[in-house]
Amino acid sequence: MKRSLRTVLLMASLFLVLAVTAQEKKVVYTCPMHPAVQMEKPGSCPKCGMTLVKKTITVKQSKPQPQKQPSRQPSQQDKKEPMNMPPTDTAKPMNHDHMQMDTGRDTTKPKMQIADTMKMDNMDMQGMNMNEPMSHHMSMSHAYSLNLPMGRNGSGTAWLPDASPMYGYMFHTPKWMYMLHYNLFLRYNNQDFTAKGSRGDSKVDAPNFIMLMAQHQVGRNGLFHYNIMSSLDALTGSNGYPLLFQSGEAYKGKSIVDRQHPHDLFSELSVSYSQALSPKADVFVYVGYPGEPALGPVAFMHRPSAMDNPDAPITHHWVDATHVTFGVATIGVRYGQFKLEGSSFTGREPDENRYNFDKPRFDSWSGRLSYNPTENWALQVSHGFIRSPELLHPEEDVNRTTASAIYSKSLSANSTFNATALWGMNKVKEHDGENAVLVGGEWRKNKLAFHSRYEWVQKGIEELSLDESVYGHDAVFPVNAFTVGFNYDLLKLGGSRLAGGGQWTLYHADERLNTLYGKNPMAYEVYLRLYPGRMK
Repeated sequence: MKRSLRTVLLMASLFLVLAVTAQEKKVVYTCPMHPAVQMEKPGSCPKCGMTLVKKTITVKQSKPQPQKQPSRQPSQQDKKEPMNMPPTDTAKPMNHDHMQMDTGRDTTKPKMQIADTMKMDNMDMQGMNMNEPMSHHMSMSHAYSLNLPMGRNGSGTAWLPDASPMYGYMFHTPKWMYMLHYNLFLRYNNQDFTAKGSRGDSKVDAPNFIMLMAQHQVGRNGLFHYNIMSSLDALTGSNGYPLLFQSGEAYKGKSIVDRQHPHDLFSELSVSYSQALSPKADVFVYVGYPGEPALGPVAFMHRPSAMDNPDAPITHHWVDATHVTFGVATIGVRYGQFKLEGSSFTGREPDENRYNFDKPRFDSWSGRLSYNPTENWALQVSHGFIRSPELLHPEEDVNRTTASAIYSKSLSANSTFNATALWGMNKVKEHDGENAVLVGGEWRKNKLAFHSRYEWVQKGIEELSLDESVYGHDAVFPVNAFTVGFNYDLLKLGGSRLAGGGQWTLYHADERLNTLYGKNPMAYEVYLRLYPGRMK
């Protein structure tokens, strides 16, 4: 009897040992960029949205699986592991994506954390119809941080509010994510349509740009990114389009005045690399040829408050004119919602050949402090020294100081409000500083959008090409411009929208300029606008 009992115990022990060391093959679906994600069924990565790939893994069974007890309550450990991920991953900071497991003192709510039912009108992912509601997180992180939302992307390395509406197409390969954005106008523009002065003009033209952004995660905490921005503005005239009181750059040996210069064919070719040090901290380097230094707010055409307006602000060369600079190198560090960055760049503005690459000089510098206190705000102050920006005044260097606040808020599912307030000052040695202020906004609901802009700027005799012997060497002229306009979406062309719109502008300048511009000249323009739909 005892012998039989020992035999039974020996066989039981052997069975137990075999059970402990038993292994089995298991098919899972995992993300190429996030191997820790392992799902039992095909689908997309809950972190980055990439298509999961099939993989066979070996699973060790530490002990026979007990029968599930219907009455068993979920343990605390179960609650910590909602996904099929190794426990070690959930124990580590999620510092390689923007899901921000550590909410800490970061009060900003990343827009892309939202929702399991997020719908993006203009996404195509390896044959998937992205016009259908998404059943998982689908996101592209910020260009310079894996831990910030995509909505914070502005121009160059500048920040927008996280809540900014985004218009574009997203698509990806297994290792790269892309976003395409554009804004094309076809318009009739009449500056001084009442013919009060001698400096007005009219023209049919087509302000435009197109931009491709791409990024690829490197290792666990690295992010490589590049931008390509192009414009065909010059096809409708190398001397630009009519815009009263506008100034900046040169054409055929003369200053461009009362016109907005065209942008270069390549307005940005940049690369960057960022490294996440923790969920709250990143360091990054950005190089552009051309690119945008850390000076001023997000360039005007990328501000949500200005996308409906085809005109450049007449404050452009007081605030953000360096957004196309041939030769830029920027380094920066982010901690929480603060970012500090510095740039070395070429001070000279682009020449009149819009299809070439100007000589890089790296003779100027700038620094910028940015702060996003909530998802609705983006604040910055910056200062830069710009060596000889104007071709026709090579002896003049400019010290430029700017401050700005950009606000974005979603009022409902199909309604947004966006606003910008900024100040800029250009200071030339032995001259008083010349100031500029801009306040603008856009309200959109469904297909209809209204926009407005008010500007006040001090312009000297050089900017307006005035006779020094008549007006005096140090004469400065305050100029006011107020614009109101609207857009209405006429057609939906796939993921794009074709809108019709118009705007009206009233100018009020120093009365000494009435002999040239007339008293309170006005402008109007009507246009068609092609742009990508909003990603929601």
